[in-house]
Amino acid sequence: MDHYKILGLHRTATKEEIKAAFKKLAFQFHPDMHSQSPRTVRENATIRFKQVSEAYEVLMDDRKRANYNFRRSSGSGGGNNHYSQYSYGYSRSGSRHDYKPRSAGGGGLASNFELALRILTARSSILYLGFTAAILGGIVVIDSSGESLWRMKNSGKSFEEAMKSIEKAKTYREDNVKERP
Repeated sequence: MDHYKILGLHRTATKEEIKAAFKKLAFQFHPDMHSQSPRTVRENATIRFKQVSEAYEVLMDDRKRANYNFRRSSGSGGGNNHYSQYSYGYSRSGSRHDYKPRSAGGGGLASNFELALRILTARSSILYLGFTAAILGGIVVIDSSGESLWRMKNSGKSFEEAMKSIEKAKTYREDNVKERP
């Protein structure tokens, strides 16, 4: 499916042109406009509205548009699908399915590498990786600072020796409490 063709635009269309074409077509094919129409007209309008919405969503996002243009120009989109690794669209029930992995073959090492690279370079993956690094760094800092504090407060004693002395103190107190009438 050619998003530019759906919106009636050229590949060099600006965001303003995309927005204007989308508004015009969305108004024309919106399901609410066809609520009283016959069933086939209503279904066709709904399908067209979803196609127009999908085209708008892809072409307005700079990253998605660049990816779409690259796929279309390299010819790796194959047929009507514009993503070789992903199919993009709607199910019959009308629920969204964004970037659903295709089950059909054509994979290979290069495409698997490309998929792994996309996942690792995605903004969310980088954020998660940074967040994980910050947490691990915090754990290391807290652990080492706890050890440093222990050494400052308890010079000459190890933690095990301190625990033994605490146990001795507890048993001593218990023995003294039992001896008192």
